[in-house]
Amino acid sequence: MTSIAPHIAAFLQERLPIQRAASPNTCDSYAYAFKLLFEYASARLGRSPSELELEQLDASMVLGFLDHLESTRGNGASTRNARLAAIKSFFRFVEYRAPSLLEQSRRILAIPSKRTDTKLVRHLTMEEMRAVIEAPDVGTRPGLRDRAMLHLGFAAGLRVSELVALPCSALSLHPHPAVRILGKGRKERCLPLWKQTAGDLRAWLAVRGELPGTTELFVSARRTPMTRSGFAYVLDKHVRLASESCPSLRDKRVSPHVLRHTCAITVLRATGDLRKVSLWLGHTDMQTTQVYLRADPTEKLETIDAIMPLQLRPGSFKPPDRLLAMLRKP
Repeated sequence: MTSIAPHIAAFLQERLPIQRAASPNTCDSYAYAFKLLFEYASARLGRSPSELELEQLDASMVLGFLDHLESTRGNGASTRNARLAAIKSFFRFVEYRAPSLLEQSRRILAIPSKRTDTKLVRHLTMEEMRAVIEAPDVGTRPGLRDRAMLHLGFAAGLRVSELVALPCSALSLHPHPAVRILGKGRKERCLPLWKQTAGDLRAWLAVRGELPGTTELFVSARRTPMTRSGFAYVLDKHVRLASESCPSLRDKRVSPHVLRHTCAITVLRATGDLRKVSLWLGHTDMQTTQVYLRADPTEKLETIDAIMPLQLRPGSFKPPDRLLAMLRKP
């Protein structure tokens, strides 16, 4: 039997960051995928994650994990496919380190991705977004942190991995507030910030203080770097609070990525330029940004206003006589 610990350590610490030159966000995303996988396998097999062996992660285990993501965690097909991509990448790596597992690896690599529907992206209205950002109690240290996180995540359109990994050094408040982000594919972008966003960040920095060994801008109550799941919890808590003053939030599922979508729709409506939206979000391909055109109804309203409708002859409807209608055969 082959212990999984040394192989996953080599994959995450050498293969991805050194050999593949993957960005820190990609490494974190892959590590999170395996955290979920090992927790699932540990619960299913009754063994601690450090005791798991490669032979136990066969195709049936991976398929069960993928079903668990959708049925228990409520993940969509796209998230399922992203987790599967991480697992496949690892087993391609394992093929060269443990040739005896070649057949097991091939069966996992043969698992198909699930086809996804191209749905409209979910986003919030400005009133809903304002209610969420104003929900934290800024009279407390956690409230100052939460408001700064929510405001920056929306204003800069950050991916959750970009937000939680953001170092203090990436923030520049003088002379003009701006933030430098390392995104997907190791592409760096610099975005200006609203004065209100900068104000919330200054308020958080004033109480954050110096934390030796921690460079991340946002930290948890234990003074450790904020995690993806930690931010998701913070967002969910404040969405529930905001729904008391903004009832429309009660029927909406607000994930961290919804803040990014809301930012994109806001920029598109303000500029009418899809290229600027793409630059703001750090997209490599403009095709990726096209989803916001489908989600924004203002573009369609301008189109329908510009088209002359058909001049149709008005019709008239005469209801049938009630007595005759009653006498008709069924």
